[in-house]
Amino acid sequence: MKANVASMTLYSGRLVSQARLGRRTRSADARRRSGGAAVYPCRVDAAGREPAQVRAHADALPGRRIMRQCWRDVTFLHWRADPELVQPLMPAGIRPDVYDGSTWVGLIPFQMECAGPACGPNVPWLGRFAETNVRGYGVDARGRRGVVFLSLDASRLAVVLGARVALGLPYCWARMHVRKASGQVEYSSRRRWPQPRRSGGRIVIRPGAQREPGDPLADFLTARWGLHTRWLGRTLYVPISHEVWPLHDATLVAVDDSLLSAAGLRFLEGRAPDSVLWSPGVTTDFGLPYDAHRPSAD
Repeated sequence: MKANVASMTLYSGRLVSQARLGRRTRSADARRRSGGAAVYPCRVDAAGREPAQVRAHADALPGRRIMRQCWRDVTFLHWRADPELVQPLMPAGIRPDVYDGSTWVGLIPFQMECAGPACGPNVPWLGRFAETNVRGYGVDARGRRGVVFLSLDASRLAVVLGARVALGLPYCWARMHVRKASGQVEYSSRRRWPQPRRSGGRIVIRPGAQREPGDPLADFLTARWGLHTRWLGRTLYVPISHEVWPLHDATLVAVDDSLLSAAGLRFLEGRAPDSVLWSPGVTTDFGLPYDAHRPSAD
């Protein structure tokens, strides 16, 4: 996928067309007139239950920590999408999360560091690798918001196999690199296994100034305190916790990537992303997974 970014305008961390820029500016004016309150639109389920409130800060993990990871040089590319087109990609019992009338899907490349068990030492070689995930955002019957991974490409085969067996996550083995030079960050990938082989491409961004906290869309896209996955016939929720994301505006220099299409999002081919953000990273703790139909891990 080669996106045309030349005709887009960067507005509040999001690449938007000139026609949509006017509508977004009017929306921002309306927020200022209302006192600047952050409003997070949400969809009510059949039982009348709303999704949990979006919060930039994580709660303490329920139960025991099982794993820790450091995510570094994280780029967030996001696209608006029709919830009906994304629903078939969700695990059983999960519906697409919605903001401003759309669900959102992300292409997130980064460098993994110091991955390992929460109470043990880091694994020097195995715990350091490049990764790119394609993800959507879902809500379960309890109103918990979470990430739904549609694919995760990583450069460590042992990690790929272990995550597939342990949690049913759709990890793929790929040749990947993250390079930093001349104020830019470049991510490259090429899938080795499974099909479709050679999926991947190249993303180049230029990080900009750090953003002030409190942007509702940025929080909706990044402040996710768990993930949903289908494993052995059950939909699980895996809680996570980390510090508040230090987010920066970013300029998309180049993108030529086929991972979205490979993950079932062919309808996004040729579209420039609606949001571009970058972060130096966070340190993340993972809790014990539990059935998504349960209220908590306790």
